[in-house]
This record gives sequence, structure tokens and C-alpha cells, in this order.
Amino acid sequence: MKYLHTMVRVSDVDASLDFYCDKLGLEEVRRMENEQGRFTLIFLAPPGQRDAQVELTYNWDPEAYGEGRNFGHLAYEVDDIYGLCDRLMKAGVTINRPPRDGRMAFIRSPDNISIELLQKGGAKEPAEPWKSMPNTGKW
Repeated sequence: MKYLHTMVRVSDVDASLDFYCDKLGLEEVRRMENEQGRFTLIFLAPPGQRDAQVELTYNWDPEAYGEGRNFGHLAYEVDDIYGLCDRLMKAGVTINRPPRDGRMAFIRSPDNISIELLQKGGAKEPAEPWKSMPNTGKW
């Protein structure tokens, strides 16, 4: 058995690509438009890791998806959790659970999909401003 991808439904392709690609750093690896089924599938992966894909499903007919909390979350290992969280904040992304412990943070996509960021290797030394930053919203 081989892992293929995780699918999340999105309500705005442009906002989702801005978040997942421009801000989080994933790359589009393929796209499929299905006129008969009235949907678009966009597959994203971290650079150099085509086997760890997220499938964004955009249904052309509007539908409210709620918060997606029953989905759980996506998780990515990152080289520098402080650097990434800083870059995300500067790009307007809320850090819902800051990396106070130098190891774990949570953010949410425009469709409220929770995304866990985990520091590669061991935890970094706790540092400000993260160490004293409170949680914001849900994660």
C-alpha cells in the first residue's frame, strides 16, 4: 500500500493557491478540470516531495463546508518553524497556536483547514515573541 494524497474542499481557488503555494510554499504538481462533474482538482506538494500531496477540490457550484473540524489537520515538517511562522504572519496569516515550545504551531487555511507545522529534528530553544504569544481562535 502507498499513500497518495489527502483531499480538502476549497471554496476559492485563488485564495487557496495564495495560501498553500505563495504563503506556505507548496507547489502545484497537476490539475484536472472536469466539466461534466463540474469540479476542479489541484494537486499540491512540498518542493521535491511529489509523494506527499494535498488535493484541493473546487466544486463549481457553491457549497458551504463549515469549519472542517471533523477533518482533523494536515501536518508538515519544516526546517525553521520560527522563520516560517514569521513569514506567514507578515503575509497576513494568523498563527492560531504559536510555536511557544519551539516545536509545534497551528495555522488555518482560508477554508479553516487546520495545518500543523512541526520543527524538523528536535525542538528549537523557546524564543520571543513566540514564547509568550497566546493562542488565537481555534486550531
